[in-house]
Amino acid sequence: MQSDPLSIAFPGAGGLAIQGELHGPADGFPVILSHGGGQTRHAWGRTAERLAEAGFRIHALDLRGHGDSGWAQDGLYAIEDYAEDLRLLAATFDAPPVLVGASLGGIASLLAAGEEPCLPIAGLCLVDVSPHLRPEGVEGILGFMRRTASGFDTMEQAANAIGAYLPHRPKPRDLDGIAKNLRSRADGRFYWHWDPATIARPLDPESTSRRLERAAGRITAPALLVRGARSELVTAEVAAAFMALFRDGHTVDVAGARHMVAGDRNDRFGSDLLAFAERVRDRREDDHAGQ
Repeated sequence: MQSDPLSIAFPGAGGLAIQGELHGPADGFPVILSHGGGQTRHAWGRTAERLAEAGFRIHALDLRGHGDSGWAQDGLYAIEDYAEDLRLLAATFDAPPVLVGASLGGIASLLAAGEEPCLPIAGLCLVDVSPHLRPEGVEGILGFMRRTASGFDTMEQAANAIGAYLPHRPKPRDLDGIAKNLRSRADGRFYWHWDPATIARPLDPESTSRRLERAAGRITAPALLVRGARSELVTAEVAAAFMALFRDGHTVDVAGARHMVAGDRNDRFGSDLLAFAERVRDRREDDHAGQ
């Protein structure tokens, strides 16, 4: 039985307050979990607990502008700042971490490790992230976020909106999970736990693709791309070509999952991530034993 997670807070890029929670033993191998755009640290489901039970020290973050982390007063959310937040947290560790990032968090993780100043890492797990995303898939996600940014009268209304957007998922039996992603305001309505300004200036597809490809070529640590087999953003062909840019890159598909892999198939995703993290840890321990 795992104890309740501990809260963490640290100043990110520009001094913005970044919040999150810790799971697992204090001396465990460090792992940073960075969720996707419009999500919070709760998006990982039981994955953080499973890794903690295996002896890893998990840092599950709310990205800037999301969850309990601070909102940028100027309304600007540069991808460089998301990446710098990860570098600043990792600078407090005694060992290079495994970075795990979904969508926006994956882009930030890759750039943190593959662009100067490159963050030393033990491993990198990207969740449904690659260059050359399907534009119709990107617009589908951003469209849903824009349409629902004005809030809901009730949590049931929010649940219905999610159900219509994700018809492949079973309807939740209770609203506890949805409640973690909503906040009530003075007008009595419920709003997502993220700043609408985070999607006001989407990343430029062409320049971002080039950056991701260059960053991939600089990563020497083991890298894994976990792709939803039914992903509306990442094709199998693009995923394979992307991971070939890494010196030690591999891809695994999660059957039945779309872009939000951890939410669609948390059991399978958690198993794939745990197996990867354990391989990385074993490799680091073997390297240290041989020195």
